[in-house]
Amino acid sequence: MTEPSTADLVKQASEQISHLVRDELRLAQVEMKEKGRHVGLGAGMFGAGGLVALFGLGTLIAGLVLLLALVLPAWASALIVAAVLFAVAGVLALMGRKQVGQGTPMKPEETTSSVQADVAEIKGRAHP
Repeated sequence: MTEPSTADLVKQASEQISHLVRDELRLAQVEMKEKGRHVGLGAGMFGAGGLVALFGLGTLIAGLVLLLALVLPAWASALIVAAVLFAVAGVLALMGRKQVGQGTPMKPEETTSSVQADVAEIKGRAHP
């Protein structure tokens, strides 16, 4: 049995490297899509938190107006509603921050590690 020629070895290495690069690019695409999903979800939650806070501000103002204008128990209910809305806004903002944190930094970390390992393997085989 004969040993493969240098040209055959170079061709085989080129094909393997090409296949490896395509696989790594697919992995990076999947990883970035997942990170983007987390960032998008977190940004939506931040926006929802801001909207709920705006409703809370309107309710708080209505409660203060009722307090000053009528001095009736209606103001107490308006303040309670405002407090609940602010609590909901805080929870949504914290949840949004967590989602954004899961999606950042926008760098395909697993793919980077995998490519570095592949390069080390190729270098190791090139210099026995």
